[in-house]
Amino acid sequence: MENKNDNLKTLRHSAEHILTQAMESLYPKILKAMGPATEDGFYFDVDLNGVEISEKDFSKIEKEMQKIIKENLPITRKEVSVEEAKKLFKDNPYKQEWLGEIEAKSEKPTVYWTGNDFVDLCEGPHVKSTGEIKAFKLLSIAGAYWHGDEKNKMLSRIYGTAFPTQKELDEYLKKLEEIKMNDHRKLGSELNLFIFAEEVGRGLPLFTEKGTTIIRELENFVIKEEIKRGYKHVNTPDLAKIKLYEISGHYPYYKNTMYPVMEVDDDKLVLRPMTCPHHFMLYKSQIRSYKDLPLRIAEIGKLYRYEKSGELTGLIRLRGFCLADSHIFVNEKGALEEIKNVIDLIDYAVGVLGFEKGKDYFYRLSLGNADNKEKYFQDPKNWKKGESVLRQVLNEINAPYYEAKDEAAFYGPKIDIQMKNILGKEETAFTVQYDLCLPKRFELKFINEKGKEEQPVVIHRSSIGAIERTLAFLIEKYAGAFPVWLSPVQVQIIPISEKHFDYAKKLERDFNLANIRVQSDLRNETMQAKIRDAQIQKIPYMVIAGDRELKEKTISVRFRDGRNTNGIRFEDFIEKVKKTINDKSLKL
Repeated sequence: MENKNDNLKTLRHSAEHILTQAMESLYPKILKAMGPATEDGFYFDVDLNGVEISEKDFSKIEKEMQKIIKENLPITRKEVSVEEAKKLFKDNPYKQEWLGEIEAKSEKPTVYWTGNDFVDLCEGPHVKSTGEIKAFKLLSIAGAYWHGDEKNKMLSRIYGTAFPTQKELDEYLKKLEEIKMNDHRKLGSELNLFIFAEEVGRGLPLFTEKGTTIIRELENFVIKEEIKRGYKHVNTPDLAKIKLYEISGHYPYYKNTMYPVMEVDDDKLVLRPMTCPHHFMLYKSQIRSYKDLPLRIAEIGKLYRYEKSGELTGLIRLRGFCLADSHIFVNEKGALEEIKNVIDLIDYAVGVLGFEKGKDYFYRLSLGNADNKEKYFQDPKNWKKGESVLRQVLNEINAPYYEAKDEAAFYGPKIDIQMKNILGKEETAFTVQYDLCLPKRFELKFINEKGKEEQPVVIHRSSIGAIERTLAFLIEKYAGAFPVWLSPVQVQIIPISEKHFDYAKKLERDFNLANIRVQSDLRNETMQAKIRDAQIQKIPYMVIAGDRELKEKTISVRFRDGRNTNGIRFEDFIEKVKKTINDKSLKL
């Protein structure tokens, strides 16, 4: 029996077929490619074949869809031979490609007819007739490469959604508008945190002073906490010889996401996509004893990965980013306890940032796939051991998790800490990986208690993940109203008139001496206008300086949440703000 989610998916998949039929009716030259149901709706990839379509055309397309729905056409499934299907779609290269793949698997294709005039290659399922579609909406149009590969042709992707009732659709559209208001790309621009420039390149953000302030606070926080927990912070170069990645085995697996090799003098260099080989070189630089383990090498490392342009998403998916990275060298017996310590660090760090376990983030046990020999290093015994250790850790700490096959790193299984962005798409925020492959490739050793050489296990982990991605999650979680310790400007001084400027400047100097980030608004604007602008910028505290404050040598404070407090001693307010910052409190 189908559950509610299955029924909704079937409804949306059917709505996508109606969209495709409407498009073919209105624009006969187009070539349909593919179109699945998604978690929130559906999309349709189409080769417009010279036809120009924009969101301005949606009302016309929706009208044609309504016409098809009103006709209540039957949707019927038919199993056909590959030869029959190739004749049905003889003028469509995209369908021919699908049919070639079906034929190679010795499978039989299925098609769905809507009425007598429209047919599409599809596995289904679908509703029985077009009249069952009650509420739908087209949402947006974007570019999408065929099969997600930018070597292929750029198609147009039309997004839409459908619900069983108009009420549910209206509620979803209202929620979507609210979500868009908190999109980190929109808020990042409005709050002047970062920009992208075409002249610099896609996926390469430029951070303003304000954005950089938040990044610096995040980095300082995690470095201080890691050092407290026994990590040794290092600094390694952004470049390395390609030979390093050939030794590690990364090159054959990652070469399509690495930047091209640069030939300099007699060396072939590449921008690094990860820090592990660099850290292995540090480990190998001296003889290690069991007394040195666990050795926790950490770095805020700049990494470079060639992400396809269609997959770049604000700060969440970039081509250059900083990772709070670490590689822990430990004997096999100590691996389980060390992984628990890593999870404890992650839980603590993201808890300070305000994320709740089970609500904002959850765990995924990412497993390998013995059948996928091209993707994974082959060592069945150690794979099984690594997966067992990670599963045991998650069970012992009662973590909310699920298992996902074929999601591991090429060298070992991992625990991924998953978050959802504002649009509901799941992303890996932090990760813990169990590795028995690379220590072997790099011939890593330590002298054990018996005086013999032994190979360590390496635990790859990121504590607060890619700093830029974490910033994106924070922007969206707080809608730009960051906790005080992360706010780029913590205090805005607002003099009521020009005669209060000198007092405002004195206050600014005193705040600076107290290491509180402050700025004065000395513009020729009304106090109300200055307060409004400070609130738009989500500044936690607005300090008002007027006649009374100047006379009494006090301050009046307006809080970001709208509260007001008058006649406060400056020293008392400084003490309160410093405590809020030092405690990394989530409250004002």
